[in-house]
Amino acid sequence: MSSRYAAIYFPYLITDWMTLRKPSQRNVPFVFAVSSHGRKVITAVNPVAEGQGISVGMVVADARVFVPGLQVVDHREGLDLKLLEAIGFWLIRYTPVVSVDPPGGLLLNVTGCAHLWGGEKAYLKEMQERLQGKGYRVRIAIADTPGAAWAVARFGKADPLVQPGKQREAILPLPPAALRLQAETLELLQKLGLYRVEDLIQIPFTALRKRFGENLQTRLRQALGEEEEFLFPLQPVAPYEERLPCLEPVRTAAGIETALRQLLEQLCRRLSEEGKGLRKAELVCYRVDGKSQKIKTGTNRPSSHVEHLFNLFELQISQIRPGLGIELFLLRAERIEPVTRLQESCWAGNPGLADENLSELLDRLTGKADTCTIRRYFPAEHYWPERSVREAPLNNRKPPIPWQEGIRRPIHLLPRPEPIKVSAPIPDYPPMLFHYKGKVRKITKADGPERIAHEWWLEQAELRDYYCVEDEQGRRYWLFRSGHYANSQTPGWFIHGFFA
Repeated sequence: MSSRYAAIYFPYLITDWMTLRKPSQRNVPFVFAVSSHGRKVITAVNPVAEGQGISVGMVVADARVFVPGLQVVDHREGLDLKLLEAIGFWLIRYTPVVSVDPPGGLLLNVTGCAHLWGGEKAYLKEMQERLQGKGYRVRIAIADTPGAAWAVARFGKADPLVQPGKQREAILPLPPAALRLQAETLELLQKLGLYRVEDLIQIPFTALRKRFGENLQTRLRQALGEEEEFLFPLQPVAPYEERLPCLEPVRTAAGIETALRQLLEQLCRRLSEEGKGLRKAELVCYRVDGKSQKIKTGTNRPSSHVEHLFNLFELQISQIRPGLGIELFLLRAERIEPVTRLQESCWAGNPGLADENLSELLDRLTGKADTCTIRRYFPAEHYWPERSVREAPLNNRKPPIPWQEGIRRPIHLLPRPEPIKVSAPIPDYPPMLFHYKGKVRKITKADGPERIAHEWWLEQAELRDYYCVEDEQGRRYWLFRSGHYANSQTPGWFIHGFFA
């Protein structure tokens, strides 16, 4: 079987990407430009601007003479390579060998792949339609050599499917630029009147080498298939998962535990070598009857400790129903994060969430979701108490701002203030009693008010006057009045928390 290669060319790669992000620019002339020696030079144009005479390499000031309404976007260094790599990884579904070919191209070794799509014609059509459906203008060609496919994809005007052994006839009428030559060589060929590859074929290779160097001869021989060209394919990152097939179906909890421990050892070994830890993982057990059983677990901080992770999974092993037996175990890391190595210290102990033992204890407690719920909170930059805290992850992350000290706050804060009825002697005084949940509570002591205003730049709201009050039974509450007494209108009173 002869080798077959496909070349994919994106003539408007970056501008198509921008159009996908901003569809309103589809019919607007715009370009990408980079600053160079005090002027802006165009690096990419969209089809609308190109149709009005704008081309790559022009100065933006000159281009705006032709198109006064031309929009200019700053050039992004390395964006084209990132896009090509992303598309290249996506194309691995069509062939395992995909190589980035800047500017604006990809090279694929498609040997033995086309028959899976019903032949090369259907194979080429499938890739072209899928890429165009994603919003990219694309040209694709298939030939026996990467050089011939590259030339036909960019300069060919006939059939993009070059038949086996016909690459010579396909590239003869094309310009010398189809051979991927340097700009200096192309300029020299233009001066000498060599406008087609056919003109170069008639010149002996020794004369070409003396006049134009080794590169022209090499590119020509590669395109004709007389010299081999090697591709450097993209290497996809292997998924963080481990498989364990079983010679005999596993039916017991002990067998499941043995398989789980072996999978964790393999996965954690790789994570440790890469300096990463597991945050979420899933164990899938495939039974002989075609059904599967799944259990999941998670950690508060990245971990690659086999025993700790095994203990977390062990809590859920009883949920697995092996049925007639499990023939395949699959352990998949759904989320991983880099592991931050704590600095070694001569001080004894490591208090707080930085202590790995405490973190692992929290993992075990939160794994028992039916019996224990643990939450952590960070301070937030808001004045109103119910907005001054937010829920935070149970890891070693530090609060973005320090906690406020020296202010009295209840140990139990209601998520939303609840309205109450009060009896106050005179305005701006604490109440004498209040009604809450069908009971009347007589106040014996009170302290306040503490005025807390809302951020006026967020929304309009009444200010609050908070009071710490104590009833006859010694229970203390946090009450507030919303607004002032004005125009014979009675402001609302609310209960917001309970002290110890």
